[in-house]
Amino acid sequence: MPYTAVTALSHPGLVRDHNEDSLTAGPWTLCGTVTETPQTLVFPLGAPLVVAVADGLGGQPAGEVASALVARRLAALGPALDGEDAVRDAVKLCNHAVYVTADGAPELTGMGTTVAGLVIAEGEALAFNVGDSRVYDAGPDGLRRLSVDDNPPLPPGRRTTPVVTQTLGGGTAFRPVTPHLATAGAAPGDRFLVCSDGLTDPVPDEALGELLRVYDDGRAAFELWKAAIEAGGPDNITLAVVRIGE
Repeated sequence: MPYTAVTALSHPGLVRDHNEDSLTAGPWTLCGTVTETPQTLVFPLGAPLVVAVADGLGGQPAGEVASALVARRLAALGPALDGEDAVRDAVKLCNHAVYVTADGAPELTGMGTTVAGLVIAEGEALAFNVGDSRVYDAGPDGLRRLSVDDNPPLPPGRRTTPVVTQTLGGGTAFRPVTPHLATAGAAPGDRFLVCSDGLTDPVPDEALGELLRVYDDGRAAFELWKAAIEAGGPDNITLAVVRIGE
C-alpha cells in the first residue's frame, strides 16, 4: 500500500536559549521541543496529509505561541485541504488567528511566524509558504525549491537576510497575506524537505542536496541537522524529510 513517511527533528540550535519553531505532521505537532533523534511517522497515501514548519519571529514577543497556534490549526484542518483554494484559505485563516489571539494581550502584541509546508495527496504534492521557511523537491535530478522566500532583494555577494516581507501576524494591526503555492508530483520514490531557515541560512542548497542524495529518512534528517550545528547552529533548526513509499 502506498504511504508517506515523515521524518522530523526540531532543535533550538547553539545560540538561541529556546525553540520558537513548531512542526505539523498529519494530526501530530511538535511545538517548542528539543529533539536530537529524528522521529518517523508513516501515513497511508490517500486523504490529504499536511506537513508544515512554522518559525516564530525572533526579536518579537511570543514567537513560540504564534508558531504553535499555526501548527495546531493546520493539523486540525489538514484532512480538508483538498486543493489550492482550501490551502490558501487555511493559511489566511491562520494569519487571522494569530492577530485575534494577540489582540488585547500586551505580552503577545506583535507576535508572528513564518510557515512552509506540503499537502500530500495521491499523485500530487502542493507546497505553500509565507515568509522564508522553505519547501524543496528532493528528486533524482537534484534539489528544487518549491517555496518562494519573502525577503527583500539581496545585495551582491549576500546569501541570506533576517528581514522578511510577509509573515503570519507580526504587526500591531492586521495585514493580509498572499500565500505562495506550487505543485509537484508525488509518486513512490519522490522525496521532499520542509524546513525553517535555521537549516537553510547556515547550510547552502548545494550541501543540502548532496546530503539528501546520499542519505535517506532518519539518517538524512540527522545529517542535515548536524550540518547546521557544525555551521554554528545560529538559529532554531526544524526539518521534515518526506518520502513517498509503496
